[in-house]
Amino acid sequence: MHAVNTPVKKRLLDLLDELIAHDGFGSIKVDIRLLKRGQKEVIIDCGKQYRFVVDFEPASSK
Repeated sequence: MHAVNTPVKKRLLDLLDELIAHDGFGSIKVDIRLLKRGQKEVIIDCGKQYRFVVDFEPASSK
């Protein structure tokens, strides 16, 4: 697991736990967009939006 992705994964798991504990309906939507070279924007939408910018290495350069 890349350390740069840790906050994104933690927020996603925390939101999932909240939705499961909630006594109603809920949904989570995740959008990932390319930014400038070497970065992506991850948007987690669950009533509120949480935005993260993460570094990544394209699969073709490994």
